[in-house]
Order: sequence, then C-alpha cells, then structure tokens
Amino acid sequence: MATMPMTPMTASPLPSGRTDEARLPGELLASFDGMVYRCRIDEHWSMEFLSSGCEPLTGYAPLLLTSGRIAYEDITHPEDRTRVRDCIYAALETNERFSIEYRIVRRDGAVRWVQEMGTGVRAASGGYVALEGFIQDITRRKESEQALHEAERRFRSLFDNAVEGIFQSTPDKGYLAVNPALARMYGYASPEDMIETLRDIDQQLYVDGDRRQEFLDQMNRHGQVISFESQVRRRDSNIIWISENAHTVRDDDGRILFFEGTVVDITERRMYEAKIRHQATHDALTGLPNRNLLYDRLQQAIHGSRRSQDIAAVAFIDLDQFKFINDSLGHQVGDELLKAVTARLKSCLRATDTVARQGGDEFVLVLANQKSMEAITDTVRRIIAVVAEPWPHGGIDLHVTCSVGISVYPGDGQDAETLLRNADSAMYKAKELGRNNFEYFTAEMSLNANERLEMLNSLRQVLANDELLLHYQPKVDLASGRVVGAEALLRWRHPVRGLIPPASFIPLAEESGMIVAIGEWVLRAACAQNVAWQRGGGPCIPISVNLSPRQLARHDIVDLVADALLTTGLDPGCLELEITETVLMRDVDNSLVILRKLKELGVRISIDDFGTGYSSLNYLKRFPVDTLKIDRSFVHDIATDQDDAAIVKAVISLAHILNLRVVAEGVEEEEQKRFLMENGCDEVQGFYFGKPVEAEVFGEMCLKRKPDTGDQARTKRLLKAPF
Repeated sequence: MATMPMTPMTASPLPSGRTDEARLPGELLASFDGMVYRCRIDEHWSMEFLSSGCEPLTGYAPLLLTSGRIAYEDITHPEDRTRVRDCIYAALETNERFSIEYRIVRRDGAVRWVQEMGTGVRAASGGYVALEGFIQDITRRKESEQALHEAERRFRSLFDNAVEGIFQSTPDKGYLAVNPALARMYGYASPEDMIETLRDIDQQLYVDGDRRQEFLDQMNRHGQVISFESQVRRRDSNIIWISENAHTVRDDDGRILFFEGTVVDITERRMYEAKIRHQATHDALTGLPNRNLLYDRLQQAIHGSRRSQDIAAVAFIDLDQFKFINDSLGHQVGDELLKAVTARLKSCLRATDTVARQGGDEFVLVLANQKSMEAITDTVRRIIAVVAEPWPHGGIDLHVTCSVGISVYPGDGQDAETLLRNADSAMYKAKELGRNNFEYFTAEMSLNANERLEMLNSLRQVLANDELLLHYQPKVDLASGRVVGAEALLRWRHPVRGLIPPASFIPLAEESGMIVAIGEWVLRAACAQNVAWQRGGGPCIPISVNLSPRQLARHDIVDLVADALLTTGLDPGCLELEITETVLMRDVDNSLVILRKLKELGVRISIDDFGTGYSSLNYLKRFPVDTLKIDRSFVHDIATDQDDAAIVKAVISLAHILNLRVVAEGVEEEEQKRFLMENGCDEVQGFYFGKPVEAEVFGEMCLKRKPDTGDQARTKRLLKAPF
C-alpha cells in the first residue's frame, strides 16, 4: 500500500486540525470510553501513542502496538482496510477531519465494529506526518441499527412505536415518511401534520443552514452519515440537539430515491457534556476559568503576540485582607466577597482578556495584544482602585485591597510557566512594599524567589538535622516583679545563615504543612524543658506554647497534648496553650469542644492577640480560658494614643469581670509598664523585662536562685541581653 506523501498538501493550515506541537490534556484521556491515538502516515499506520483505552478496545496492551511488534492495520478487518485508507486519504486531500466505521479483530478473535474520528497533523514544513484521533467500540450500536433495519422491513408496527425518530426524506422535497416519535420530537401533532407543514427542511428545521448542507454533502459523497449532530428548531421555536444516522437509498441506475435514517434527541446529553466541560475548565465558585483553561488562554495570548508583534501581560492578583475577613466572618461571607471581586475584575477587562481564579484568594489576568506598557499599567491601576472600593455586607462596609505582580511577554518569559512564576514573584514584592499596589517583575525578584525555595527545601530537613531550638521569654507579675511564667519561642539554627527568627520561616512552614510536625516538636521540647528545670530545683511555673491553626484543626490535638504530658511527666498545670483569637472564632462550636477537652487534661488556656478579632462577650464567657493576652499592637502606643489606652483599659476590666488574668505583651518602655500597673494588668512580657534567652540562661537566672536584690539586678541584665 502506498504511503501518504510528506510534502505540504496546501499552503493553509488544516481548519479543523491541530498543529504538531499541540497535545490532548493527559489527565482527560483515562476517562474516555475508547482509545486516543497518534500514528504515522505510513504503510502500517505505525502507532506513536495509544491511551490506556487500547487494551479494553483491542485486547492488546498499548506497548505491543507502539513498539511495532503488531501493526494496527493487522488487526483491522481485511475487508475494510482499503476503505479505511481511502476515506482517510480523501479527508486529508480536502483538509477535513475524517470519521469512518469499520471492523477490527480483537486479540481474542472477536470481530468488533469501531468508529474512528481523527485529523491530520502537519510538520513544521507543512506536510502531513501523522494522524491523531479517537477510536471507540460501536458494535452495540451497529448491531442495534442492523436489527432495526431488518425488523423495520418485517414489522411496520415497530416503525410506528419506535422510541427513536425514523424518517424518509428527499434532498429537496421534504419528508416522505416520519414515525410518531420524530413528529413528537419536532413538536408536531402527528406524522401527517409534520409532513404537510415542514416542507423546507433547510430553512424550517436546521438552525445552521451550513449544517444541513454538510448533511447533504456527506450523503452524496459517502452515502451515509453516522452520529451526525445538529441543532434543529422545533415547531414551537425551541431549539434541541439531535443525532442522525442515515443512508442513501438508490434505484438500480444509481439515482437517489430518498434518504432514510433515525434521529435521537441528545439535548440532555449535550447539556450534560457542556456542563462537564465547563466544570473541568472553570472554577465552581466564581465561574471563572481555572488553572487548566488559564494555561490554554495564556498560550493563545503568547501565540497571538508572536504573530502580531504586540506584548502580552500576566497579572497575578492576591487579595490583601481576605484571610482576615474569611477567618473572622466565615467562609460563606468569604465566598460572597470572592464573587464580588470577580465581578469587579471582569468589569475592568476587554472581551479579549482573561481573568482566572488561581485558587483561594488569588486571581490571574491574561492581558493579550497590549500595545504598550502604559496600557497595561492603566488597566492594573483601574483594577486596584475598583477592588479597593467598599463592599457592603450585613450593614457594614468591608474593605479589601489587592497586591498585583506583573510579568510581560516576551521580556519576562517565553512560556506560560515562566510568566506565571515571575508574576507571582512580583506580587510578593508588591506585598513587601506595603500592599494595595503593583510591581513589574525584575530579575532581582527571581533571585528572591530562589532564596525562598532554598529555604523551603532546607526547612524540610530541620527536624532530621536537629536544627530547631527554643528560647524562653519571661512573664513577670507586675505587682511583685517575680517571673511567673515563660513563653517558648521557636528559633531555627541554620547551618549557613545562623539563628533565624520565626517570622522568617513560620509562614513557609504554615504554607507547606510542616508546621504540624514542627509544632509537635515545640510542644514536647517545651514540656521536657520545664520538667528539667524542676528537677534542677526550679519551681513549677507555667510554660506557654503557641498552637498553630493547623494544629488546632487536627482531630488528634487533645491526644497529642495528653501524650506530651504523659511522656515527659510534666504536671498539666505547668503547661499553658496559647491560641489566637481569630483561630478560635473560625469555628466557635468546634473550638469550644476542643478547649473543654484540653481543660479536662488540667492545662491552662490563653487567648493570644486578644482584640484583633471579632470575639463577642457571649463567646468569651463560654470559652474555658484562664488568660487574655493583649496584642502588642495595642500596647505600643498606650502612653500616647487615647484610643489604644481606652482599648487596653476595657480589656483589663472585661477580663477581671470574667475572673481571667491579663497579660500584656510587647512592653518595652517604662511609660507602658506604669500605665499597665496603674490599670491593674496582672502580667507583662517584653524587652523591658527580658528578651528571649536560651533554656540554660533562663533556668539559671529565673528558676534556680532565690531572688535577692543582687540576683534581681543580674537577672534583669542577662534577660535583656541580645539573643
């Protein structure tokens, strides 16, 4: 058999074909009920790729066919091979897709009918080099059609009672015969009514006249159509989707007598398929393109810019205050806010631009065919302003801003992955510079992103390499000046960078999920250290450990605390767990259950960063807590800011009414100490009283010695030493 020539068949690309570089999304192939393939145009249709549907269809593993040990044409039924080649070559000659039905012989000897639909693939030189397509088993349908055809000649009643629409028609004289099912499908009272009324199929029935012409062309060329899908207009003007199987009936001289075939209403199936396609490519909450479709749109923008010599931009958008709103007011409010932001973003874009949801509170814009950097800047500034407008909810105006990072093709990247990564780096820079602004990508940002990745990789080894340690900051009783507690603060002893404070790596640990394992290490290490101090002669003072949101969300947090106490032998009264207010308010009912179980263990509970969230008095009195910890943001200006002073006074008064102790953190000046003492604050911590120090220093100076005047002075000097 002669092979297809490799030279270009036409100067124009195949309208319905795909370029040699394009690929089907691999994650979808396994869901197809059939076999996706790519083969060379040669004597044996040598297979280059076969999806996992190959073995269910043919009985052969894909490797047997792609390795050349078995040629696909060998399993094509001998009587059908020539027809298959002729049909494919004819479609390639006319730059069309092909659809053909034929038989194959499975490995077990069974003969099956298949339908093959595909298209030619061109090389860069323009000639066809391969075929790509989809083959599915249609044996059942063929058997059904053959049975129906045979039964139709024998039993007229089956024609009248068939569920499928059945017809006979001519190319230009309308319908000769239709069954009741088809008349009902098209909205006519009876077959006779339909034949009498529907005399112009082209104009009265088909929504797209070109589709009707394609039907006639296929009938003239091939004498049949298989699964020919079209939109038709019912008598009541409603539009439905149909699938037709039909063939040409000719007289002895070869003249067309009529067409006959079957029609199925596939409207519901098409709607379901459209829904599934939409779900696969769009975000369920906002309806925006998701990551899958985003990459496709970005690739299109890149190709368009190459052709037009214009520039394309990627804008990575992150909402600045979204997490605070989402945690405080709940996910339902957060979802509504995301929908509102979506509408605002879309209002700023052209029809040719794309806004996609990357995930969470992150959005990505693809700005195609931009004439200048100024045009990009104007669009981004408009977006920042629109997003920052107040969003009314529940009688109040909520405010959310966004930080935007921009990368531009071709200068900042030649492919979608690079452009997205660089836009993301620019967005982080915009956040570092104060949020609610935008930054264009620079080469320096790429270095920062690499440093971030390097730190993340190093962080994965901290536990195995024993690189973590705890420092302890004293909590001081204001009335007596005695150290009455300690807060365990995490440090990372990096082998190259030295001692790294938590603010530099805890966010990475949270994002990566490593905070769970690190948090468990902190809990056990702090408990063990407290026991060590007591065995060395120190008193049992509470040691405070912070619980992260991820830890509190775990179902085993109570068991973890109980096991840490048991294995270290620490008295539960010597452990205080600090939980931030916003974390508790995220799920009040669940938080209440967990706190009660923790209290049953005998540990102390402290609400950290109090005043930054949305706690109400009703919730506060229900929580079984021992201490309120005033956030340092309120303490910083209490001596000069009347509002902060009033807030701190109110918190102290509220806590004492509820029989709770109050701890003020971040105390660094004498004026702050004096204000807190005058207003009855119980405990304080901060650089004024002592910086975090290593366990040995804390134990020696605060626990082992009975304080006298000289010891107090030495303790104060050491605790204020740099850590």
